[in-house]
Amino acid sequence: MNIDNIEQIVEKTIKEIGSINDVLILRRLEIKYLGRNGLLTKILRNLSKYHISIRKKKGAIANKAKKILSNEINKKMAILKKSDTISKIENETIDCSSVFYFPFLEGSFHPIMNAMYNIVSIFQGLGFFVADGPEMETDWYNFEALNIPKNHSVRDIQDTFYIQGTEKLLRTHTSPVQIHIMENQNPPIKVIVPGRVYRNEHSDSTHSPIFHQIEGLVVEENVNFTDLKFILKKFIDIFFDKSLEIRFRPSYFQFTEPSAEVDIKCFYCNKNSYCKICKNSGWIEILGCGMVHPNVFKSVNYDYEKYNGYAFGIGIERILMIKHRINDIRLFYENNLGFLKQF
Repeated sequence: MNIDNIEQIVEKTIKEIGSINDVLILRRLEIKYLGRNGLLTKILRNLSKYHISIRKKKGAIANKAKKILSNEINKKMAILKKSDTISKIENETIDCSSVFYFPFLEGSFHPIMNAMYNIVSIFQGLGFFVADGPEMETDWYNFEALNIPKNHSVRDIQDTFYIQGTEKLLRTHTSPVQIHIMENQNPPIKVIVPGRVYRNEHSDSTHSPIFHQIEGLVVEENVNFTDLKFILKKFIDIFFDKSLEIRFRPSYFQFTEPSAEVDIKCFYCNKNSYCKICKNSGWIEILGCGMVHPNVFKSVNYDYEKYNGYAFGIGIERILMIKHRINDIRLFYENNLGFLKQF
């Protein structure tokens, strides 16, 4: 190809591209002009024999020609591929009645996710809305706004993972979402918050550094502990599919006052042998709850003399272990199909 008549050749080649209706022929044309040994490539490779002033001028012409042809070929290639795809779709037929062999087993929800959806459904039936929040939090939302100041001893039982070089941490409970909600919404509030939480704990049969919780929060005027007991009793009876006796034991949580642990009457006890579930106490601890502490309301600028509320937290793995008599929390995370198929 002569560098002096390259514009005429480009014009001719563009017309040739326009008449091509086959991807393979277009590929050959692309190789002919733009490939490693293509005509335009050779021109650019041989420019060194010209004087530098001429070399720049001729190089600019050749590069411009290469760019023009490349764009035209790409546009034409896209048109041909689209046309080819449409043609295949129009001409293909699928026999839906033919026997199809599918070698994989039908999937299902993980037992933890299944329990989470079940619990959410129960509380939705009791008038709760579902909310969620970030798993990476600040110290303010995870601790201080929940009445857990720095250096308070209660932080020892919620030791967490901090993100190096930042002020972020992985949340130790779903309670921080309470603060996010109350900052952006005025009462009444009636929400549940399902999600994953993290604690810096050694993994054993009853502890895991990652587990799942569902938090409940109700804030309005004239709500009281009786309302809390009613809601939790309804939830427990529906979840365990039987009417169970419950009891509330005084306890301590920094963000509620008064606080209580909720126990259910053990339904596994056999009077003739030792019960591993309740250790022959007759009761099984199932969740924690209480009335929202006034200091939490102060953190979000709520009028704690006008509004009050209650909160509760449910460990999903814990109630699953109780319901199905599972003795090791690690079974949920080991991907053992023999275990998971039971659900």
